[in-house]
Amino acid sequence: MKQNSPITMKNIARDLGVSVATVSRALKDSPRISEEKRKQIQEYAREHNFFPNVIAETLRKSRVQPNKVIGVIVPQFVHYYFSCILTGIEEEASRRGYRIMVAQSDERYEREVKICQSFYANKCCGIIVSMAKNTTKYDHFQKLIDMGIPLVFYDRICTGVNARRVVVDDYRGAFTAVTHLIDTGCRKIGYYGMPGSMEIGKNRYNGYRDALLKNGLQPNPEWMKECDNRADAEVITPGILSQPDHPDAFFAVNDDTAIGILYSAKRMGFNVPDDISICGFTNGQRAVACDPMLTTVEQRGVMVGEEAANILIGQVEGSLPMDKIEKRVVRTRLIIRGTTR
Repeated sequence: MKQNSPITMKNIARDLGVSVATVSRALKDSPRISEEKRKQIQEYAREHNFFPNVIAETLRKSRVQPNKVIGVIVPQFVHYYFSCILTGIEEEASRRGYRIMVAQSDERYEREVKICQSFYANKCCGIIVSMAKNTTKYDHFQKLIDMGIPLVFYDRICTGVNARRVVVDDYRGAFTAVTHLIDTGCRKIGYYGMPGSMEIGKNRYNGYRDALLKNGLQPNPEWMKECDNRADAEVITPGILSQPDHPDAFFAVNDDTAIGILYSAKRMGFNVPDDISICGFTNGQRAVACDPMLTTVEQRGVMVGEEAANILIGQVEGSLPMDKIEKRVVRTRLIIRGTTR
């Protein structure tokens, strides 16, 4: 078994040569199992960091319902996409008889760790989380899994632990967006992407790169920047567009960054989209508030939230096995507006 894989009662039963029912009874200290066998099984479970999910067990078998509260960690409340996901989580949870407890990591690893500890202390039946940008250590997530707490990632997934996850098709969304730019006559396409090594950043860059290569174009390193917010985009873009050989289009990792490019280009006298085409990734409210309105990739955040809540509740209630790792992908779609030809 891989080191990071959560051990299950089935694993314990196999390793000790007993039935799953015997393991279950021993962990509940049932007198139907001999004291010697109970101790052997309990010690083995402790050594391998196995803790039965008592909350889920109670949900399945007791008429007295425990605290049906789901902990949700959001990187930033102000982000339109995360607010859409939160709406989806809350709606699905409410429909299934659960409440949510929400906390913001504010893109800080240390705060994220404390929130996980707080949710566990408050007996949340499971946790839904999108990682902070600077999270590179995952012990706090692994501990929750080891303690039998259902854990589901959305958007910014963690590849360092084995847990269920819900993502949008970032690669296909980026590939489709850049293909649209090429199909409308653009040939020199810049890219503003996320800093760090997050999967969503990698997938969107790969979609951008592959769309260029498929159409016989090469990415230009001079036009690719680590930039994922409007303020930085407004600082970076004038330097790129002031060069004699500059992009005729940009694909940005999110709408805020794309809007920063848009207003920078307009201030410099470029016509959008005739001179410079721009495509974002989110389809938030700001995409229709700018002039011209932004062509962008819609992420369908509400659906992401619904799927995440559905998976977590399935784990809590026992309809989805805890030891089965699953990734659900929500399809994106391109929304064509005024910033592309």
